[in-house]
Amino acid sequence: MARIDAFLKLGLAQGCSDLHLAVGIPPMLRMHGDLMPIKFRDLGDAELESYIGEVLTKSQQDHFRRGNDLDFSYVSGEGGRFRVNVFRKETGIGAAFRAIPQQIPSIDQLGLPPIVRKLCDYHQGMILVTGSTGTGKSTTLASMIDYLNSTRAVNIISLEDPIEFVHRSKQAQIIQRELGTHLPSFAEGLRAAMREDPDVILVGELRDAETISMAMTAAETGHLVLGTLHTTSATKTIDRVVDALPIEEREQTKSFLAQSLIAVVTQVLVKSPDQRGRRAVCEVMVVNKAIGKLIMTDQTHMIPSQLQMGKDLGMQLLDQALLAAIQAKEVDPEHAVSYASDKRQFQRYTSDLAGAPKPDETG
Repeated sequence: MARIDAFLKLGLAQGCSDLHLAVGIPPMLRMHGDLMPIKFRDLGDAELESYIGEVLTKSQQDHFRRGNDLDFSYVSGEGGRFRVNVFRKETGIGAAFRAIPQQIPSIDQLGLPPIVRKLCDYHQGMILVTGSTGTGKSTTLASMIDYLNSTRAVNIISLEDPIEFVHRSKQAQIIQRELGTHLPSFAEGLRAAMREDPDVILVGELRDAETISMAMTAAETGHLVLGTLHTTSATKTIDRVVDALPIEEREQTKSFLAQSLIAVVTQVLVKSPDQRGRRAVCEVMVVNKAIGKLIMTDQTHMIPSQLQMGKDLGMQLLDQALLAAIQAKEVDPEHAVSYASDKRQFQRYTSDLAGAPKPDETG
């Protein structure tokens, strides 16, 4: 058993989401969003490199020696599954291990808005799940794929970097392919997937213009495409996609977004009132004619007002979702308000804003 498994076992036993290893400090665990050190000595460069070396294949070791970062899945001796990133920095080697639950949580268990289940019933178009790193995008996508797997007899091709949740085919056939192991890039994986009779394609990350373009083509030609972006609102997501493509393709891209983008779900993870867990809180944009027109006329700055008024379609601003979660006592108000855009409406729920001037007192 690799020596690093002892740290991973400890983290799993305490319900931690991540293990961080870096030279010059002890191992760190992330517990409900906060980092805490393990009672252990500061790690040396040679020591940590030897720990990491025990879990790498020869090809991974060669890749890392050439100065490249590594992303891969690792199953510990205790059976836990982890997404791993290994990197070099100024003081030496570093690594982050993200725990992957063995059971895929359902849409209901994650507390996602009911509209998310309805989005999975579409047969064509694009759904984007967005948010900062570590906000649970992969878990949300896994729950959506599991719902599709349980309810529809379709061919699902999942392109991931690396494979995190392992799906077993139920009603659907699920083909999981890993970047670097089964395919050289997401764009190449998409190109190949189009020849493999897919109904649903999941793209782990729309990280470059070629991948975005290929995903758009797949969505326009009769497939349901699920993907992620590191954006923090529906408006920023639209702008990011448009800006990612060459100028001469901007009008075509806006037309695609107006006609074939189904929805954008943007999420944050907020601590529970007892500080012993976190739950997803989501902004939801469902593209209707009004939002499509705003996209086509470069008025994306007006999208938030549409989300605010689109409750009947399942839409909501992040601030609305945060406020509802606070009122339902599902999240810690102090943590929730840190994600809010307009903090004034949260004043009655948080002590941090208790002394803040009221809107009519700001002059």
